[in-house]
Amino acid sequence: MSSNGDWVSTSMPYLKPRERGRSDAWGAEAAAQGRRGTQRIVQAGEVPAPREVAELLGVAEGEVVVVRRRIIELDGEPNEMTDTYYPVEIARGTPLAATGKIRGGAVTLLAELGYAGVTVREDVAARMPDEEEQAVLRTGVDEPVLRLARVTLDGEGRPIQADLMTMPAARQRLRYEIRIG
Repeated sequence: MSSNGDWVSTSMPYLKPRERGRSDAWGAEAAAQGRRGTQRIVQAGEVPAPREVAELLGVAEGEVVVVRRRIIELDGEPNEMTDTYYPVEIARGTPLAATGKIRGGAVTLLAELGYAGVTVREDVAARMPDEEEQAVLRTGVDEPVLRLARVTLDGEGRPIQADLMTMPAARQRLRYEIRIG
């Protein structure tokens, strides 16, 4: 957490597999800062890929993909809307396509299924929220949001996961630590 009370988030805890049975990365990160991090899965299953998701996953727009749509909460308040998408050939018939929590998290399950992320690309942009985002995140029409689009690639450069995260800009600070060499 930053000195002004806003949440400071890093991506790294969400990119590596965890031990089965351990709490999810979000809950652990929040607890480490004396806070309570929870999430609600509001939708899971097969959907047609929206244009942005199709580009990230390297599939045709409208092709079937699997989505897990969640509302991420910090101390009981909405902190982020996250939609995570998977190629259907990876996720169909797995817990990724269901609304239940996944012990150890989705990245751990992906690794167990033989899909390990090696490279991650993230793009962050600020914009004004749409009506759904305003309602879910409890922001005003004049409060911008941050939109983080992440794609995770395996060792052969194939996309295995795409995340679209929307966060109230005034309540967030994103931190990147990059090892060089």
